[in-house]
Amino acid sequence: MRRAMPDTCCAHHTMTKGLNALSHPARIEILKHLSGYHACCCKDVVKHLHLAQSTVSQHLKVLVDAGLVHVRPERQSSRYEVDTEALQSLTGSLARLTQTCIDAKKSRESNHEAEANEQ
Repeated sequence: MRRAMPDTCCAHHTMTKGLNALSHPARIEILKHLSGYHACCCKDVVKHLHLAQSTVSQHLKVLVDAGLVHVRPERQSSRYEVDTEALQSLTGSLARLTQTCIDAKKSRESNHEAEANEQ
């Protein structure tokens, strides 16, 4: 059995955290809302989504923990902003994964056809 290299494992972990963070519709809406601003506080997101402040805070924490959103303290509140580099990295990782799977399937089908033609 082939073992994943540590760098690959780390990249997969990062991608998994990012995709998990995007697996909830409210977090996608939060990310879209934050994308329209340089930085927002939690109450701005609450007003936009009409969700409880505690719910928005929990979702923001997931996005921050996944590295998709930065938080910075500002006076008595925190400001949240999208990490565009992290989103681009996640997009690239997902694109590479899907392309690897597509290529492997095509190769397997091509090999299967070649074997069938030899018989």
